Amino acid sequence: MRLAEVLGSLHFLRNLCGEPGTKWREEMEKLIAAENPDPARKARLIANFNRGYRSFEGSYTRCTASATAAIDRYMKEGEALSRDIAVRYGN
Repeated sequence: MRLAEVLGSLHFLRNLCGEPGTKWREEMEKLIAAENPDPARKARLIANFNRGYRSFEGSYTRCTASATAAIDRYMKEGEALSRDIAVRYGN
Protein backbone atom coordinates (compact mmCIF):
# COMPACT_ATOMS: atom_id res chain seq x y z
CA MET A 1 0.00 0.00 0.00
CA ARG A 2 2.83 2.37 0.80
CA LEU A 3 4.42 1.81 -2.60
CA ALA A 4 1.14 2.83 -4.25
CA GLU A 5 1.16 6.06 -2.23
CA VAL A 6 4.78 6.73 -3.18
CA LEU A 7 3.97 6.20 -6.86
CA GLY A 8 1.08 8.66 -6.63
CA SER A 9 3.30 11.24 -4.98
CA LEU A 10 5.95 10.80 -7.66
CA HIS A 11 3.35 11.05 -10.41
CA PHE A 12 2.37 14.50 -9.18
CA LEU A 13 5.80 15.79 -8.19
CA ARG A 14 7.75 14.63 -11.25
CA ASN A 15 5.15 16.17 -13.57
CA LEU A 16 5.23 19.38 -11.54
CA CYS A 17 9.01 19.53 -11.84
CA GLY A 18 9.22 19.10 -15.60
CA GLU A 19 8.81 15.39 -16.34
CA PRO A 20 5.51 15.35 -18.23
CA GLY A 21 3.89 12.03 -18.87
CA THR A 22 2.31 9.05 -17.24
CA LYS A 23 5.36 6.99 -16.25
CA TRP A 24 4.41 6.72 -12.57
CA ARG A 25 0.77 5.93 -13.30
CA GLU A 26 1.99 3.22 -15.67
CA GLU A 27 4.21 1.83 -12.90
CA MET A 28 1.12 1.69 -10.69
CA GLU A 29 -0.74 -0.20 -13.40
CA LYS A 30 2.15 -2.67 -13.59
CA LEU A 31 2.05 -3.13 -9.82
CA ILE A 32 -1.67 -3.90 -9.94
CA ALA A 33 -1.23 -6.26 -12.88
CA ALA A 34 1.61 -8.12 -11.15
CA GLU A 35 -0.27 -8.45 -7.89
CA ASN A 36 -3.65 -9.27 -9.48
CA PRO A 37 -5.47 -8.24 -6.29
CA ASP A 38 -9.07 -8.92 -5.42
CA PRO A 39 -11.41 -5.97 -6.08
CA ALA A 40 -11.28 -4.63 -2.51
CA ARG A 41 -7.47 -4.63 -2.39
CA LYS A 42 -7.30 -3.10 -5.87
CA ALA A 43 -9.57 -0.28 -4.68
CA ARG A 44 -7.30 0.31 -1.66
CA LEU A 45 -4.19 0.39 -3.88
CA ILE A 46 -5.82 2.95 -6.17
CA ALA A 47 -7.00 4.99 -3.18
CA ASN A 48 -3.45 5.07 -1.80
CA PHE A 49 -2.05 6.16 -5.18
CA ASN A 50 -4.63 8.96 -5.30
CA ARG A 51 -3.89 9.95 -1.69
CA GLY A 52 -0.20 10.29 -2.54
CA TYR A 53 -1.04 12.42 -5.56
CA ARG A 54 -3.48 14.65 -3.70
CA SER A 55 -1.24 15.11 -0.68
CA PHE A 56 1.18 17.11 -2.82
CA GLU A 57 -1.36 18.60 -5.19
CA GLY A 58 -2.69 20.68 -2.30
CA SER A 59 0.78 21.79 -1.21
CA TYR A 60 2.67 22.63 -4.39
CA THR A 61 1.69 24.76 -7.35
CA ARG A 62 5.20 25.00 -8.78
CA CYS A 63 8.46 23.12 -8.54
CA THR A 64 10.48 24.28 -5.55
CA ALA A 65 13.59 23.09 -3.75
CA SER A 66 11.28 21.42 -1.25
CA ALA A 67 9.43 19.59 -4.04
CA THR A 68 12.74 18.42 -5.50
CA ALA A 69 13.84 17.18 -2.07
CA ALA A 70 10.54 15.31 -1.73
CA ILE A 71 11.14 13.67 -5.12
CA ASP A 72 14.55 12.49 -3.95
CA ARG A 73 13.11 11.08 -0.71
CA TYR A 74 10.26 9.32 -2.47
CA MET A 75 12.55 7.90 -5.16
CA LYS A 76 14.77 6.38 -2.46
CA GLU A 77 11.81 5.07 -0.50
CA GLY A 78 10.22 3.61 -3.64
CA GLU A 79 13.46 1.88 -4.58
CA ALA A 80 13.79 0.41 -1.08
CA LEU A 81 10.17 -0.76 -1.04
CA SER A 82 10.52 -2.31 -4.50
CA ARG A 83 13.69 -4.11 -3.48
CA ASP A 84 12.09 -5.40 -0.27
CA ILE A 85 9.02 -6.63 -2.14
CA ALA A 86 11.17 -8.39 -4.73
CA VAL A 87 13.26 -10.10 -2.05
CA ARG A 88 10.25 -11.12 0.00
CA TYR A 89 7.88 -12.18 -2.78
CA GLY A 90 10.09 -12.57 -5.86
CA ASN A 91 10.74 -15.70 -7.81
